[in-house]
Amino acid sequence: MLLFTVATSFCSYAQEKEDDVIDDLLDDLFFSDKQFIDELVEGGSSFNFIYASLGYNSNTFFSGRDSGTDQFNIIPQVSYYHSSGFNASISGVYYQNFDPHWDFTSLSLGYLNTLGKNNTVIYSAGYTKFFYADDFDDFTNSIDLSLGIRNKKRTLGSTISGSYLFGSDESYQIVSSSFARINLLRKANYALRIRPTISFIAAKQSFTYFQRFRTRPFRRLITVEVFNVLNTQVFIPVSFTLKSWDFELGYALNLPNAVANESDLPTTGFLSFSLGYLFDFSK
Repeated sequence: MLLFTVATSFCSYAQEKEDDVIDDLLDDLFFSDKQFIDELVEGGSSFNFIYASLGYNSNTFFSGRDSGTDQFNIIPQVSYYHSSGFNASISGVYYQNFDPHWDFTSLSLGYLNTLGKNNTVIYSAGYTKFFYADDFDDFTNSIDLSLGIRNKKRTLGSTISGSYLFGSDESYQIVSSSFARINLLRKANYALRIRPTISFIAAKQSFTYFQRFRTRPFRRLITVEVFNVLNTQVFIPVSFTLKSWDFELGYALNLPNAVANESDLPTTGFLSFSLGYLFDFSK
């Protein structure tokens, strides 16, 4: 499970749009955990499939912060998974009000596997290449590592993951996440589940703001780098799977942590809906 929020610079008086786009995009891409895929990938059985999904988020935020533009975003993604642990995906994000609307396309390669008699330890590693529509080149590559542990029944678990971004600039982040999986209804061909998740996102962040001199009538531009917890997110999704179909409806609540020169930040939230279909080539 990759949980990702890229750390980029912004100005306290006016955030740059491209910074917001990058953060929001990667937030959306990696801040989702498909329960449907979980059971197959983590189940220890042989599999070989393609999973296509389309996600919708009712609003867009920057590390849990309001960017000043109310807009939805749409995330299409196609992923390939093999029981050897290999996986690959292509994805991107469409924004309602940003120009260009299609911000970037990402290509990812990764490896995911389990350890232990009951597959209670999960680990993964991956690399992602980003192709931006506006030639943004600060962060065009990402290396991600993740380690998780869960109970035998897979009803409780925690994951810690780290990401290193690089291009013409570099940054990094660490995310700690814990979840509970509750089966509301489970039959042979369909299932209804809820999986509340709480995640803490810490990242290297550059803050740029104007500081006023006490004895002079002008201001100077100050830039400080901070590594701190930027956001806490509580996500409550309800998932329904029917044969090869996967439907998920959830609500995410952001509790951003004020750092550097920021004042108290309000909580934010959005509705999330996704639709997925699995093409199984295992048989």
